[in-house]
Amino acid sequence: MAKQAYTRNKNILESKMELSLRKRLVKSLVWPVLLYGCETWTMRKTEKTRLEALEMWIWRKMARVNWKDKATNEEVMQMVGEQRGLLQAILERKKNWIGHILRGEGLMLEVMEGRMEGKRGRGRKRIGMLEDIIRENSYAETKRKAQNRSEWRGWRPWTCP
Repeated sequence: MAKQAYTRNKNILESKMELSLRKRLVKSLVWPVLLYGCETWTMRKTEKTRLEALEMWIWRKMARVNWKDKATNEEVMQMVGEQRGLLQAILERKKNWIGHILRGEGLMLEVMEGRMEGKRGRGRKRIGMLEDIIRENSYAETKRKAQNRSEWRGWRPWTCP
């Protein structure tokens, strides 16, 4: 859907307009379509690589870099004057949403903590939403940090590749 949003606005985004204005248009017309509901995604490696590829596709199209030019991703990012930030933005949104859920009470907190009744199906345990946030800390430590908003906002639990 993000590619469709880009191609709908292709004539504006690939025009002779100033680059900074076109970048602002991408961030206001394409990124919201792409990031809709990203707070609840479970990110596996395949999704991360597809999102990185989409981000590079958008910047390459905007900079009018053809695949035959053999330009590296770093060269394209320097042409556009951007840093890779899509995965970082997704993780930041996810962290904010999870902090909101952990501070509250209700069904969503129970689902996230896995306090549902009944038997779990066979096989490996599914990847949960908290696995992106909890890496070196325990769940109790993460929940304690979420209760203090200023500590939660300053906490960076990940390092994006």
